[in-house]
Amino acid sequence: MKKKLFIALVLSLSMLISLIGCASGKTEKEPAQAGSEFSSEGLPIVTAPITLDVLTVRWGNMGDTFKNNKWLQDLEKATNVKINWQVMSSNDWGEQKSIMLASGKLPDIIFGDNAFSDSDIVNNLSYFRPLDDYIDKYMPNLKAAMDETPELKQISTFPDGKIYSLPARLPSRPLSTMQPVINKAWLDRLGLEVPNNIEDLYNVFKAFKEKDPNQNGKADEIPFSGSVDISMDFLNPFGITDLNGNSMMLKDGEPVFYPTSNEYKEALKWTHKLYSEGLIDQELFTQDNTMSSAKQQNPDAAMIGFSNQWIPDAVFGKWKDEYAAIPSIAGPDGKRYQTGDPVGLSLRRNEMLITTFSENPEVAARWADQFYTNEASIQNFWGAIGTVIDKKGDGSYALMNPPEGTSADAWYWDQSVRDFGPKYVSPSFEKNIVLDETTGDGLKLAIDKLVSEYVTTPFPNVMYNVEEFKELPTLTTDIDSYVKTNRAKWIIKGNIDQEWDAYIKQLNGMGLERLVEIRSDAYKRYTSVK
Repeated sequence: MKKKLFIALVLSLSMLISLIGCASGKTEKEPAQAGSEFSSEGLPIVTAPITLDVLTVRWGNMGDTFKNNKWLQDLEKATNVKINWQVMSSNDWGEQKSIMLASGKLPDIIFGDNAFSDSDIVNNLSYFRPLDDYIDKYMPNLKAAMDETPELKQISTFPDGKIYSLPARLPSRPLSTMQPVINKAWLDRLGLEVPNNIEDLYNVFKAFKEKDPNQNGKADEIPFSGSVDISMDFLNPFGITDLNGNSMMLKDGEPVFYPTSNEYKEALKWTHKLYSEGLIDQELFTQDNTMSSAKQQNPDAAMIGFSNQWIPDAVFGKWKDEYAAIPSIAGPDGKRYQTGDPVGLSLRRNEMLITTFSENPEVAARWADQFYTNEASIQNFWGAIGTVIDKKGDGSYALMNPPEGTSADAWYWDQSVRDFGPKYVSPSFEKNIVLDETTGDGLKLAIDKLVSEYVTTPFPNVMYNVEEFKELPTLTTDIDSYVKTNRAKWIIKGNIDQEWDAYIKQLNGMGLERLVEIRSDAYKRYTSVK
């Protein structure tokens, strides 16, 4: 059995190396490169065509329709840089990635942040070129973007002070993530106002449970539901905001592990009160997303009263028109807090890497820099001008309606690289983009105005070094599991005051101080980047 497994692994490795080698077309590419002169500015980038191998990962079975994007096609003609796209599916990328890293052979460029994670890069630095010099010499568009938005450099600088991956700033992104969404039809039927604070929300939940707002004669209404765990967004009124899902927040500018904070304890006490009175789904901790979705889209009548969603119509199926986004709920201190980022949910890193296997890194850098203009970026986020985007005579850019039977979001993914790859849209340019405020990206921006002033500054997506990456899994596995187990127990059964001190002691015994130290060190490095 072991022998068969070994043979299968060797065959898979051989096939992948063969795929990379054949796809790169080395025998056809070398003569073109030999007679091609490189230009450090202007177009074309090279006088005779050369080919770069570019690997990207697409969700599920999305395929490679994005290659039909006219801007990408025109870019090949303008630059003389031909792209051999190697399109992988996220369905089996995990296995393929391991084989590729073990093979010691990568294509010229890795495109998109879902290909290699921070730890993949940090643990394989010899595969990826430091890009600082290339940015200085060959990437004026990216340099200008970094000058205008310094956070781009912050998020892209690795612990050794170098930049190995290129960033992106996506267009027309909101400041907030999941906003409070309520069944407005239920409020209207019961003659209730939109809840302003947690006392109001409690009273609304009581009315939702007891007064049959869906009018089916059954006591089947669930004021608040979810799956697996309580959403941290539900705890926002208590000042708990967790953008990156790592139990870290900034408090007075300092990193804190909020599951040991008094605000967190008070939030769980309040949540237990709601749970004990049946105002929170009693199956919240035992049902998965499929079961939760079935309740949200119950075919006979709407069942869910309140939720935290990206947009109101995100998950409620035929009942989506009953739901509306509302302002953030005020907490015990009278203040409102909202998960998100005051600089916008637009900044990304690891959107492109140039590998050490590339024989033309300066060409790759200049090719990547073409993506860092406003028009290039919107065409690589939604689709090409003339196909998806209508460029108006007044300098504005409006999105066209998708084909019949296709959602706008699906169309954008079909027509562009969408979230992935290098791009930069200047904040000042965004006023020229016209979006439909009734759906998709436009709707999110419209409802974001309800909560954007309450968005807190998050603990950022910091970078860790090799040693820290080795320690983190051991620490977080035990600590996160213990926190989650106790959270569920206290919401269901209560007794948090009596057990709190023992809980803190146990976390400290698991290495909490070291975990916070690692994250604080990473935060200091992040904020020290200039």
